[in-house]
Amino acid sequence: MEILKRRASGKAPADWFTGDVWWDVIYAGGEPSRARLNLVRFAPCARTDWHSHALGQTLHIVSGVALLQERGGRIIEARPGDTVYTRPGQEHWHGAAPDAFMEHLALWEGTGDPGVPETVWGDKVTDAEYGGPRA
Repeated sequence: MEILKRRASGKAPADWFTGDVWWDVIYAGGEPSRARLNLVRFAPCARTDWHSHALGQTLHIVSGVALLQERGGRIIEARPGDTVYTRPGQEHWHGAAPDAFMEHLALWEGTGDPGVPETVWGDKVTDAEYGGPRA
């Protein structure tokens, strides 16, 4: 058993996010583990770009109101204590509602295959998409 050394918080790259987003890498497994776990903090209106995960992703909302959308679907709201699963390869985005900060735990896995990326990043989520109808 070991206590893993805490890493410094990092600013999420503008290439993958809109608005102010910070993360703490809680766990980035070394072989044979491929698990990844981050605590991600979104400022109001901040969000990911469209993206997908080779093996899916699970989000657990810690605080605030999360907005999430699968490509072609309606925006859903998730609140603290809610856990949301996105299937492998499903293009989606997630972020904070316009009026509050939001934090979630993000859990996903790498594939173990250097030719298959864990995450495939796509286009920016437009303001029109972000402001679309909610379920």
